[in-house]
Order: sequence, then C-alpha cells, then structure tokens
Amino acid sequence: MATVHKGRFTAEIEGEFVIFIIGVRVNKLLAIHKWLPIFRAMEKMIKELYDNEDLGFLGTEYFLQWRGATLLQYWRSYEQLEKYAREGIHLEAWKKFNQSIGTDGSVGIYHETYIVQPQNYECIYGNMPKFGLGKVSNHVPAVGRRETSRRRLGGDNNPAVKTPENPK
Repeated sequence: MATVHKGRFTAEIEGEFVIFIIGVRVNKLLAIHKWLPIFRAMEKMIKELYDNEDLGFLGTEYFLQWRGATLLQYWRSYEQLEKYAREGIHLEAWKKFNQSIGTDGSVGIYHETYIVQPQNYECIYGNMPKFGLGKVSNHVPAVGRRETSRRRLGGDNNPAVKTPENPK
C-alpha cells in the first residue's frame, strides 16, 4: 500500500516537461483477439520505459475504464517522446495495430500531448500518496510561495481558507 503523505504538498520540476495522455477504448467487446494484443503491448512498452531511464520517460499513472484504459505520462521532453514513438516496441505495436485493426472500428486509440513551460503548471496533493507530477518530480510542502494556486504559478495572493499545518 502506498504511503499517504499527511498534509498539503505540491510538485516542483525544473525546466520544460511533457504531459502525454494515451489510451485505448474497446469498441467491440467480443473482438478480444483485436484488443488484447494492444493491452499486452502497452504493458511491454511501460516496462521498457521504466527499465531505460535515458529515454526521457519520468513515470505514469493508470486509469481503467470499463471499456479501456488511459495512461497519464510525464516525459522530460517532446523530442524524447517523439523519438520513442518511432522506435522499438512502440513502433512494432503501431505497425501491428495498423495491420490488424486499421480503421475497422473494433478498437479506438488516442493520445494528447502537452508541452509545459516552467512556471506554467501548478498542482496540489492533500493527504495523498505521491501521485502524478508529485511522484516523478520533487514532492514538497505546499507552504509559503507554494501555498495557493496563484502563488504556485508565480503570482501573489492570500489563501481563501486557512491552510492546515503539515504534521512534523
């Protein structure tokens, strides 16, 4: 079980980074022979990414839906993400998808890519295990200049609600 960090925390990461959302949707439930290989390939890709820190992959979170899955990924740069997409396990899985599924409608895939510039993100984690950006970067107390959303974005304001004290 993941350790819950009592109190309010935020994430700090130096420089630009990438948020990549990728997923699969099963459109024809009985077409197991179409969608099961995609899930297996995704599992192999994630293992490859975690086993090779030099690829620029920082980490992922999984979200399962009844018809598919979404992965929220963090990357050091767009260039590294793009390079990975055009090589190795991913490239082979992409080719197989196009050959076995193509546009037949049995399985849907999607991704969204966001390039995040420094000071253009903010996050808060209250009484949570390390999660998302807070898991792949510096997990720090949300106090002082990190106490409010606007402050985390470089602005200035006062908290609308008194912030509880973080335990020691």
